[in-house]
Amino acid sequence: MKESDIGLIGLAVMGENLALNMESKGFCVSLYNRPHPKEEAVVDKFLEGRGKGKNFKGTHTIEELVKSVKRPRRIMMMVKAGAPVDELIEQLLPYLEPGDVLIDGGNSDFHDTERRVEELAKHNIYFVGTGISGGEEGALHGPSIMPGGAPEAWPLVKDVLQSIAAKLDDGTPCCAWIGSGGAGHFVKMVHNGIEYGDMQLIAEAYSLLKQTENSGNEELAAVFREWGKGDLNSYLIDITADILDFKDENGHYLLDSILDVAGQKGTGKWSVEAALDQGAPLTLITEAVFARFLSSLLSERKKASRIYRDSPVLAQLYMSGGRDAIKDALYASKLISYTQGFSLMKEASDFYKWDLDYGVIAKIWRKGCIIRSVFLTKITEAYAKEPLLENLLFDSFFSNKIQEALPSWRSVVADGALNGIPLPCMSSALSYFDGLSTLHSSANLIQAQRDYFGAHTYERKDAERGEFFHTDWTGKGGNTVSGSYNA
Repeated sequence: MKESDIGLIGLAVMGENLALNMESKGFCVSLYNRPHPKEEAVVDKFLEGRGKGKNFKGTHTIEELVKSVKRPRRIMMMVKAGAPVDELIEQLLPYLEPGDVLIDGGNSDFHDTERRVEELAKHNIYFVGTGISGGEEGALHGPSIMPGGAPEAWPLVKDVLQSIAAKLDDGTPCCAWIGSGGAGHFVKMVHNGIEYGDMQLIAEAYSLLKQTENSGNEELAAVFREWGKGDLNSYLIDITADILDFKDENGHYLLDSILDVAGQKGTGKWSVEAALDQGAPLTLITEAVFARFLSSLLSERKKASRIYRDSPVLAQLYMSGGRDAIKDALYASKLISYTQGFSLMKEASDFYKWDLDYGVIAKIWRKGCIIRSVFLTKITEAYAKEPLLENLLFDSFFSNKIQEALPSWRSVVADGALNGIPLPCMSSALSYFDGLSTLHSSANLIQAQRDYFGAHTYERKDAERGEFFHTDWTGKGGNTVSGSYNA
């Protein structure tokens, strides 16, 4: 019996659609799904439904799956991140052979991927942790794929992964080798962090338009469709227009019936944790995560609104620049979101020695993924001009766009504050920009305070960097210091 080209474990939404994608590209796929006592056989159900008559092999044990795939075996796991992945690896190991490849296509923590690469290398098995973005539709028709892990595995999995990936207009697959260890899952994590920021920024623009213009859903949908034709062209802008227009079976706008409590699966939080570890100011994305936390405090919000929403400033909502100003503020803030995400990747790449190619990352995000947008091309161009670019805001395209939008951006954030409309991401983006472009900050006072109460030392403007000083501020201290600080 002919052996399969690849095995796939996990027939939930993403796994099922990836399997169909692989088969449509000419690959024979062996399938396995962990049995569940309360569910009918998932593999059999799939083969009788969407997989009927197609080039699939159904298997019902781990051993059967592994033996059905040609050597060197390629086994892709599409299961819940965390312990389930480790459990599955343990079940697979007795049947795998040196040179086989295990691929984790879930949203795993990059630290786990780093560990798994090292552990499986001891068995001469190559582990790949790959980010996959695009949701159900992307998985079926072509997602953006971000593989990393054991470099020896790339030639063995390249044909499958690039075949099923989304394609740019010139045919280039939105899949490229990201780097060793956990690089692939790290980049996917940052992608999801930017996604959090993008979604919150669009929600803030929606809130501004709705509250200051008292516009209806149909009119708001038209605004977002118009915005999507220009600089703001992106997948998330497009689906926002669709959502605003959508009516339920009773003819009512569905959005107006959806509870304003946002969920999350953790990748945004991981981005924030990684930024803290690297000392990277991921302020916008952090605020996006906190905004979801705040939205979940529904009972507290109801109580607070009863206490505080009688403020006279809310009597007449007003935006001095109108829709165009909101559009500019949204665009400038989105630029900051991507800037912070790429800065985080740069810090991590230097720390973990991944040698990430930021231009390639922007390129493979241009199709298939959730944050695909027109200005990703500009990011690729920026890194093509200057591969060692410190910050995207130093590129001429970004700096020109920020300068153009800055007056509107400031007025929108100010008007939002005056009108009591929360804009956590737009305002934090502006504060990041102002903080980055401020030559003389107030951090000198913070450092003086640290030295005063804890003898943490400080550096001086009139001395070389790296030379530290301590002052006996009260005349009662000594010369002992706590050591130099990290800056």
